[in-house]
Amino acid sequence: MLKQLDAAAIVQFHDKMLSDTEWPAREPGATSAGIWLWIEANHRYNTLLWNEEDKARRTDVASSEIAACKRLIDQYNQKRNDAVEAIDEAILTELGDCPRGDHARLNSETAGAMIDRLSILSLKIFHMREQTLRVDAGADHIARCSDKLQRLIVQRQDLASCFDELIADAMQGRAYFKVYRQFKMYNDPTLNPYLYNQQNRVAAGGVAP
Repeated sequence: MLKQLDAAAIVQFHDKMLSDTEWPAREPGATSAGIWLWIEANHRYNTLLWNEEDKARRTDVASSEIAACKRLIDQYNQKRNDAVEAIDEAILTELGDCPRGDHARLNSETAGAMIDRLSILSLKIFHMREQTLRVDAGADHIARCSDKLQRLIVQRQDLASCFDELIADAMQGRAYFKVYRQFKMYNDPTLNPYLYNQQNRVAAGGVAP
């Protein structure tokens, strides 16, 4: 399974999803399974996040619309991080039979986190390329965006190489990584003081703000 999980396949998958006009509205799973199901979920929530972040910068709509965007951003970010953890769990399960060498290095960045970064880079490349094709922008804008596009492509190539190296080293027992739980405290009503204090006031007979 992991032999088929290389950076080239992931990059191609990310780009293919972005070129699909029915995506990301379509729920993940129609064409994916196993690790790829979580790779698609992560990419989908990154794409939904990107779209909401753009909408949240509007200044010509009511504040209530921006607040709605911010709440969606919070939800999508949580699901994006959940998918990263699920990717790591799935990959580590596949690596379970690979013996770890006595001097194997601990990679501080997980494979799932690298896939998440590849997803974000694919979004940057997709949207920066759109900027280079604008007919309503001046030549200077096109030139600046073209330069940025080339830099982004190099960044993705570098990260892709690092990903492949980590997977190869992990399969050979030269490296390993762990699942790092995000523990997003602001989303937990038992850990966010603004949320549990509000609940406590309501329970005591007060009025929620």
